[in-house]
Amino acid sequence: MEFQLFLGGSFRDGVAVRDVRVPYDGTVFARVHIGDAAMVGEAVAAARKGLIVMRGLTRARRAEILLEVRRRLLEDSERMAVAIASECGKPLREAQLEVSRGAGTLLFSAQEALALAGEEVPVDASAHGAGRMGMVIREPLGVIGAITPFNFPLNLSLHKIGPALAGGNAVVHKPASATPVSALLLASYFAEAGLPEGALNVVPGPGAELGEALARHPDVAMITFTGSPEVGVRLREIAGLKRVTLELGSNSAVIVEADADLDVAVPLCVSGAFAHSGQVCISVQRIFVHSSLFGEFVERMAAGAGALRQGPPVEEATQVSSLINEGEAVRVASWIDEAVGAGARLVTGGEREGTRMRPAVLTDVPAAAKLLAKEAFGPVAGVNRFGDLDEAIGMVNDSDYGLQASIFTRDIGKAFRAAREVEVGGFMINDVPQFRADQMPYGGVKLSGTGREGPHYAIEEMTERKLIIWRV
Repeated sequence: MEFQLFLGGSFRDGVAVRDVRVPYDGTVFARVHIGDAAMVGEAVAAARKGLIVMRGLTRARRAEILLEVRRRLLEDSERMAVAIASECGKPLREAQLEVSRGAGTLLFSAQEALALAGEEVPVDASAHGAGRMGMVIREPLGVIGAITPFNFPLNLSLHKIGPALAGGNAVVHKPASATPVSALLLASYFAEAGLPEGALNVVPGPGAELGEALARHPDVAMITFTGSPEVGVRLREIAGLKRVTLELGSNSAVIVEADADLDVAVPLCVSGAFAHSGQVCISVQRIFVHSSLFGEFVERMAAGAGALRQGPPVEEATQVSSLINEGEAVRVASWIDEAVGAGARLVTGGEREGTRMRPAVLTDVPAAAKLLAKEAFGPVAGVNRFGDLDEAIGMVNDSDYGLQASIFTRDIGKAFRAAREVEVGGFMINDVPQFRADQMPYGGVKLSGTGREGPHYAIEEMTERKLIIWRV
């Protein structure tokens, strides 16, 4: 299969064509046209034209388009799921869930298009405001530059595109270099659904070149980016006065208190740590277990990790497949070696063959080891023990990141004390930090980023308040 890029309402050739390979075994899945900085400029110019039309669409029409895209996605769900699994290496069952979630994100975005509203400003609450009426309306921000990662190539794209279009904006989308196919399939649904020409443009290509071209372009009003802190900080530095939303990952932590139900906590931690080979921004990476449960928890966690079936992503039985490329697998393996060298104990897993790695569980990992201090983004979890809740909260907060975290406990007082004191954007009780419902506010603090996603919250950032005063 060969896919052209999408620009100005039509599919067209890029400056080159590259292979998209299945990470598990390197087989060629598709060939995709890629663009360059000049084509980003063309896409922005097309988006500026599309923006004029989008601003004039009624809320009802924007919602109709989003709902029609949702219908087409669901009709084509199996093809989309296979595309996601093939290009990013995600097991098919997880890819199917991503399609379902993407349909939900479109639905929530359509609802936000219908609900988008301003408010009255009570100007006559001041004496000199007598005889005047005030209102705030919400207008489209402009051209939105959306830069998305490989790990959720459909749903994270929709978290940017859906609210942007619901708010009447136009979008230039730069998908991850490894996973452009799902983005181009999505563009075809929008074209078929009647989206105005230029309102959505998809330009695959080198991340640094195209991302920086978007961030620098004077006609781009906002950059919304999901990826590494290093790239996010760089984009923010060069974006100037543009609005910027950054979702930059984490090393998410779980507290397992002495009264936790391990029958609930362990299976959730296994799935939370190793789904998509740990390549999820909110994967369970750091687990802090009360000393009274430590031995049993580690034994059960290791057994759960060892039982996961590894295989090609498109096989129904596969639970763990591979990392996105061999370089990432080598990096994660080196972090495991570093932690063991610093005194950690490798309980299970960690074997690597090319892009494939067995899920790894380590204990007694030093806080300074990369495996705990940085975002691993691989199938690995470090389990350490604690004595009391204050110590556990301190260990969780000893991080440059703060996206999501959680606690397992039957004590509601401890649960809500942790929820208040842990420094994160989202906190889960008796669940893992990997949980995300697509309508909830999602984002972090510290190096985990700025701003919030979720259609209701994203549309607020993608629209501008305008004040109107009427002297009656």
